[in-house]
Amino acid sequence: MSRTALVTGATQGLGLALVAGLAARMEPGDTVYLTGRDPERVERAVASVPPGRARVRGELLDVADPDAAEALAARLGGADVVVGNAVMRVGPDDDPRGIVDGYAEVNNFGTTRLLRAFAPRLPDGGRLLVVASSLGTLHHLAPVLHDRFDGRTTLDEVDAAVGAWRDAVADGSARGGDWPGFVNIPSKIGQVAAVRALAASRREADRRRGILLAAVCPGMINTPTSGLWWDVSGAPTPDEAAGPLLDLALGPVDPAMYGELVRHGRVLPWKPGVGS
Repeated sequence: MSRTALVTGATQGLGLALVAGLAARMEPGDTVYLTGRDPERVERAVASVPPGRARVRGELLDVADPDAAEALAARLGGADVVVGNAVMRVGPDDDPRGIVDGYAEVNNFGTTRLLRAFAPRLPDGGRLLVVASSLGTLHHLAPVLHDRFDGRTTLDEVDAAVGAWRDAVADGSARGGDWPGFVNIPSKIGQVAAVRALAASRREADRRRGILLAAVCPGMINTPTSGLWWDVSGAPTPDEAAGPLLDLALGPVDPAMYGELVRHGRVLPWKPGVGS
């Protein structure tokens, strides 16, 4: 029986590497959907993927569009493997107040839209992975803010928490409070919190059906965007970083990883002093 995979934010970097890796590892007759919001970039990216076993098809998907993920999921009937990798990139010179609306819209609300659209359509043995970061744990947030994200049980609750943070950044009040100045930290925590919230409502049923829902951390990657912030000269290439994520997407399920943030095959603790 043929299978399908879908990767968001797949026209460059890690997303493109994941598409190529899925196409190489999946079977003839399977389909990998390479998605992005710009039709010309999607077309070029599809053409750049080396021939693999599975076929690669381009699809338009702008995760910032409130209706786009649900429309695509309905049209495709879901997918066996879904990797949420869409991200709005920012640089050190960007004013957080000026970019936070778009940043949260893509990185966070785009994530929860993807989860709402594709999780209910996962087949037995399906995988739904959200690319996050090791910054997406409460270790990187002031303890007074932990309850903003910890213990959220619905995606609506996570969206509300992210919205409150976004508004505090946009109006400048976050600068005088306990929020970190680096917008990537609360955003990544929000992504992991979304995965955890959805997992809490699906855990037992998904385990019976062999489904894996998890956040994944690829680690530092040698890309031009990362190079704006850090010295990435010795970091893995996108192709190298994709390997552990592909293992999760296509390999056997480890129940301990369900609903967690996973890096290189290990679960990263969600909060200080607690294993998950």
